[in-house]
Amino acid sequence: MNAESHNVNPLLGWNQRFTPVPPSVHHARHAAGTALLAWGVDAGQAATVQLVLSELATNAVRHGRVPGRYFEVCIAYDAEKLVGLEVSDPRDGFPVMTAAEPDDESGRGLAIVDACAEAWGVRERVVGKTVWARLRL
Repeated sequence: MNAESHNVNPLLGWNQRFTPVPPSVHHARHAAGTALLAWGVDAGQAATVQLVLSELATNAVRHGRVPGRYFEVCIAYDAEKLVGLEVSDPRDGFPVMTAAEPDDESGRGLAIVDACAEAWGVRERVVGKTVWARLRL
């Protein structure tokens, strides 16, 4: 977790790599929820973090997939009740928030992240990118 880009000084942290297939989004969401509840995060607040994680992980699976490579999820929690969330994937290029039409079946993920997070952004990595979000609980 790059605490500098999130202003999160983690007391607690969790990270895991996942295969970029649709069932991994559920697994990441469940594993993160287990960690958050173990840290004493309220179930409703944990659900918001899990929602943001689901959107970012779905983007990693749909748009960041490179055969033979994983995506990684990192979560940090600090004494100020800030959660830093990162989802890294091996694909170059930055995601762009779009305005989905009412009948569109997708295209709202980053708008959801933007609505739930205090801040979010993207940074390059040696291979790929990391999309991060900071949520104040």
